[in-house]
Order: sequence, then structure tokens, then C-alpha cells
Amino acid sequence: MGSLILAVRFLTVVPVPGRETPEIAALGRAAWWFPVVGALLGGGLALASAGLEALFPPFVAAALLVSAWKAVTGGIHLDGLADVLDGLAGRDATHRLAIMRDSRIGVFGAAGLVLFLVLMVTAVAELSSPTRGRLLVLSPMVGRVAPLLIAAWLRPATPGKGLGAAFAASLSRWAAPLWGLGGLALGGALLGPWGIAVAAAAWVAAVLWSVVAARRLGGLTGDVLGAVVELAELGVLLAGAAAVRRGLL
Repeated sequence: MGSLILAVRFLTVVPVPGRETPEIAALGRAAWWFPVVGALLGGGLALASAGLEALFPPFVAAALLVSAWKAVTGGIHLDGLADVLDGLAGRDATHRLAIMRDSRIGVFGAAGLVLFLVLMVTAVAELSSPTRGRLLVLSPMVGRVAPLLIAAWLRPATPGKGLGAAFAASLSRWAAPLWGLGGLALGGALLGPWGIAVAAAAWVAAVLWSVVAARRLGGLTGDVLGAVVELAELGVLLAGAAAVRRGLL
């Protein structure tokens, strides 16, 4: 139970009673619950989307929904995305990691966040019910499987140090394949065969980006793990919008 409490508190700002496991290595063990928290978040987003759609025009509803989405998660993964975007502009791996440790946001991070949120709001606004609601359920779940996938085989940039290294070291080797299958099953249940393709496409894009980032940084970091959650979430929405455009969903 302590792992579930830790997962909820780490991934959201939702207050939950109880005691979490305090060790930093416990986060990797709590990762078993990450996709569950993501699916619950997705269900809440789908319900909120239906209510907002009835009250506001599509773009206003989408902007409010995405704002609530990121507020509930505390912006933790957006912070990781901004840090990585800033860091990748460094001259070498040591300089890039130093930039990422700086709490100030730079031009690349700020511009990247703006573009990212514009894409997310636009994708949500362009989707229509009931497909929008189903993709909103799938997106956070797929996003929280993504760090399990990359942590399973990318080596840490600073072995033995930092959140990313501790997460990877304590993560079960069964978490990624089992939850990968779970994500594909959820995509199929919600959207049929093309739902499986949407989830797979989001993971492929997120993993490829992570490989490039890890090479530039000298390995995996906690910020990369956070960024990949956001990118996989966006990947589901964009792949879903493309499938709708082609008449596949």
C-alpha cells in the first residue's frame, strides 16, 4: 500500500492519507502503480472533458482541460521536459547536465513548453467525442508506461546518483514488458486495432527521442524520465488525431 501512496503523491498533487515508503529506491518499486495512476487520471480527464465540452467552445474547453491536467500532476513532467530542452543545447555532456541542474528556465525550455502546450491543446480541441474521451483515458496511462520502458535498458548518466539512477536500479525487469502489454490491451479495448497502433506509435517516438537525449547527456536522467511522460502523452493525442483524419478511428 505504501508504494501506491508514493506513486499517487509523486505523480499528482492529490492528497492521500497514509505513509509512503521513504527510501529513494522505493520509487522504482512504486512504478508498478504508475500506469494505474495514469489510467485513473485519464478517466477523470475524460469526465472533465465531457463537462467542459457542454459549457465552452472547443478550444476554450481544450485549454481548460489541459490546464487542469497539468495542474493535477503538479507540472513535474513539464519541468523535466524544459530542463532537458535547455540542457541539450550545451556544448558537451558535462555542460548539458550542469545546465539541467540550474533551476532557472532558459530560452529553449520556455519555447519548447509553449510549443508543446499549443500542440496538446490543439490536438484535444480537434478531436470529437467519443474518440476524444477514449484517447484522454489512454494518453496518461501510455505516458506513465514510457519511463518504465526507457529505464529498463538505458544506462544512467550518473550511476548511483540522482533520481533517475535510483529509479532504474530499483525498477523490476518485469514492469516494462507487462505494462507494455497492458497499454496495448487498453488501446485495443478503447479504440480497436488502431488504438494498439496509437499506443505503439507514441512509445516508439518517445523511446527514439530518449535515445537521442541519452546520447547527448551521457545517459538517462530523472529529467529525461519526466520528459518522456509528456512526450508519450502528446504522442497518443497526435497519433489519434492523425488516425481520425484518415478515417481510421
